[in-house]
Amino acid sequence: MTTLPRPTTELSADEARRIALRAQGLLGAPDRRAGVRGVLRHLGAVQLDTISVLARSHELIPYARLGAVGRRTVEEAYWKQGDRPAHTFEYWSHAACILPVEEWPHFAFRRRAYRARPHWNHELPDGVYDQVVKQLRVEGPLTATELGGAKRTSEWWDWSGTKVAVERALMYGEVVCVERRGWKRVYDLAERAVPASLLAEEPTDEECLRRLVGLAGRALGVGTRADIADYHRLRGEQVDAVIADSGLVPVTVTGWSKPAWADPEALASPPRGRHRTTLLSPFDSLVWERARTERIFGFTHRLEAYVPKPKRVYGYFAMPVLAGGRLVGRVDPAREGRTLVAKQVTLDGRTAVPQVAQALVEAAGWVDCTDVRVERVDAPELREPLTAELARLLA
Repeated sequence: MTTLPRPTTELSADEARRIALRAQGLLGAPDRRAGVRGVLRHLGAVQLDTISVLARSHELIPYARLGAVGRRTVEEAYWKQGDRPAHTFEYWSHAACILPVEEWPHFAFRRRAYRARPHWNHELPDGVYDQVVKQLRVEGPLTATELGGAKRTSEWWDWSGTKVAVERALMYGEVVCVERRGWKRVYDLAERAVPASLLAEEPTDEECLRRLVGLAGRALGVGTRADIADYHRLRGEQVDAVIADSGLVPVTVTGWSKPAWADPEALASPPRGRHRTTLLSPFDSLVWERARTERIFGFTHRLEAYVPKPKRVYGYFAMPVLAGGRLVGRVDPAREGRTLVAKQVTLDGRTAVPQVAQALVEAAGWVDCTDVRVERVDAPELREPLTAELARLLA
């Protein structure tokens, strides 16, 4: 690893937790004027996922920070609308993510790596790539289905040649996803979708990595090498190569077994302000890295949507509940008409009851539900206090 200066700042575990919350936009007054786009630029990446229970994950991220922002407002803030310039692009970051369009140049290292990739899981039929690019140039933005078909069979993995080609073009940067339509990607040529000034930039791999490491450090506030690498799914050695010049400073955090780095601005003033009380998407960048979540919050976070039902502990889409700057429980939600159903609730003791109830009622209002029903509470003695508090808030 690169030799770095000795840390001059020591943070307590509590200070690190509060710095992380502020960096993620969950401590202090939300910037409502900047809105959804401000949240995206603050975080640097918003993860996408197909699962929709209360809402899709990319909608839950701004909701957790801004409150009941309209779902149409969220979509319009993310995606290109008509002839207006794009504010975002979709690409491989932490996973499939919505990213601020100004960061397009800094993923050039990844686009180059994909172009140099020696093998792929899907074969690309001869001539199909050029045909897809030509069709997009002539016809404008299209889905894979409109290009000629997304799949050969009903199996999710059995892509058609057209789908293979357009996804390869997306990874190479010749094509951009400009919106999601019915959860299908809508593809257009990068030369039309990305501002020319950004398209012309071609930073070196080192410049890209330095920028992304700095962005990850600012979005985290404070983090270990592994935390910073995970944010945009970099390799540890890529972080090591640039972190000394990234603008981040080495710190120590009480109780953390690994060295850490912090954003100097995060250290300039103590984190103060009002804490959000909210349900969090399991894909929220506050909690998407399990080891970090356990280290900072003492909270074991696991998405069980892909775990066989008999083996689930907390439920299909268990959403952590944030309150008072801590993770105080989990809710596995569903919707039945205008009722938000808490299929399974886990509470961190009786003190969490009013906090979880508040989070449930606010979420219900956001998705136009007028009632909340609790099916199961892991601690049965807390079921009655929780239902009583919900009744009081809904009255």
